Amino acid sequence: MGSDLSKLVNDHFSSGQPPRPIIYSLGTSTRTLPEFTEILDSYRILQVVDVRRFPTSRLDHFKKANLEAALRGRGLEYVYLGDDLGGYRKGGYDAFMDSQEFTGGLETLISVAKKGTTVFVCAERFAWKCHRRFIGLALQKKGWQVVHLIEREKTWIPRRDESRDRP
Repeated sequence: MGSDLSKLVNDHFSSGQPPRPIIYSLGTSTRTLPEFTEILDSYRILQVVDVRRFPTSRLDHFKKANLEAALRGRGLEYVYLGDDLGGYRKGGYDAFMDSQEFTGGLETLISVAKKGTTVFVCAERFAWKCHRRFIGLALQKKGWQVVHLIEREKTWIPRRDESRDRP
């Protein structure tokens, strides 16, 4: 695990406060399926929530039906929430976050995440370049610790001072 994550885990248990639930985010990018599943395995992910508005890819293994089949074949749960949380919104994602659709999608994501270790995914490798940063901020406001996975041992955890009202 990345040094940021090691610090998070240490802080998580030594603060004297009840631990905040953790959720992960990950971009499919141009990874091979083995690279993708290796990352999932290294963080003991049990559930993958797909938040791509358009769940297709140039890479066959990341097309919705293929990804779902591959994950279920590995014993992982696959949930599609791209209709509720996907990007590319008229008026921008920031404005979309005020909608009932976003609020409902976020509550569904939280409900899923309470069942086991969860990652929400889209196509962009870096969360700071896509709508996963907005979803992460909304989750942080609800008490979740959000860890954006970049590589197997590289993470991005926004500092509190990076988490303005909205990115």
